[in-house]
Amino acid sequence: MTRQGGSARMTVYTLKGIEIDIPDWLRDTRIEEKLTSGDYENKESNAALKRIKKGWRVLEIGAGLGYVSAICGQAAGAENVMSVEANPRMLEPIRQNLQRNGQGDVTLVHGAVVGDAHLTESVAFRAGSLFWGGALVEEGKAPDDLVEVPAVPIGHLLAIHQPHFVMMDIEGGEQFLFDKKWPKCVRHVVLEVHLSKYPRKVLKKIVDCMSRSGLTYDPATSSGRTLGFMRVGKVKKG
Repeated sequence: MTRQGGSARMTVYTLKGIEIDIPDWLRDTRIEEKLTSGDYENKESNAALKRIKKGWRVLEIGAGLGYVSAICGQAAGAENVMSVEANPRMLEPIRQNLQRNGQGDVTLVHGAVVGDAHLTESVAFRAGSLFWGGALVEEGKAPDDLVEVPAVPIGHLLAIHQPHFVMMDIEGGEQFLFDKKWPKCVRHVVLEVHLSKYPRKVLKKIVDCMSRSGLTYDPATSSGRTLGFMRVGKVKKG
């Protein structure tokens, strides 16, 4: 990790060859601590580098600062990557980081990914003072930073993008995305689980759904709260 002195508005870090700008309001936060130590999204970026192949379609759910988006773009080709981010405050930093790293062709979608049972076109989202704090708002809770964002059903995303590789870190929202079998085009899934946000039976639901979808545990992309799955057996090209 290297750090460049920034202006009053931003500081630039370099991890795995990717330059990351952070806006002034993220300075002196846990996020900057992770960037300084080189641990920021380290497991996710390593998983992407291990598994993504050139030309693969990649779906990233929860783009953060756009660091893993840029890693995926370099590995697969930016035109093959779709990154979804719910927090409206993060959209401009993501765009800037993608452009800085020559990955401006990554498709950035604003919205919160929801289960296919979700019926409305928007969803309540807590933006949080840090983007790590962003999450879907539970019924009955009304925090001060509540915003309405577009709801993007997981089935729709999987159908239109047909990804080979899916990366996911959405602060507990993953609990709604594993009710149905995933399509055969998906060869790898890497997600961070948030067991403090839901009962442990949700983890079983996730694992069972992946198993029904032909995906099994991937030790090479699993570590701690990061859980990886891979498709077993032969898959058709394309």
